[in-house]
Formats: sequence, C-alpha cells, structure tokens
Amino acid sequence: MKVILSREDAGNLSVYVPKKDLEEAVVNETIEGDGKILTLANGWELQFPNLNDDTKLPQTLDAKRL
Repeated sequence: MKVILSREDAGNLSVYVPKKDLEEAVVNETIEGDGKILTLANGWELQFPNLNDDTKLPQTLDAKRL
C-alpha cells in the first residue's frame, strides 16, 4: 500500500494512509534486514523495505501491513 512518511515539527515520524484517511504517529521502529518495521499508535505494523535513516522526508513509499 502507498503511504506518506513524514517527520513532525517535534522530530517524530508520522504515517499518512491516503486510502484510509488515517494519520498516526510512529511509536516504535524495528530494524529488519535492509528495511524497517514501524509500529503506529493504533497498533498497525508496517514493513518498509530499503528504508534507512538517510531517506529524505516527506516521501510516498510502499509499505506492507503485517
């Protein structure tokens, strides 16, 4: 699914899911292989392949919901 990953003014990550009109804060980041799993405040876990700390934000990315 396509999501928009951005950084809030306070420096925290947030994810916007356009098809669900859902915006949630990221509460946990787990590194897995060459990507990350982000846990949202609502409990969703999204897997982002090839996501690293150098990624410029905001950006539309493909994510897989676990």
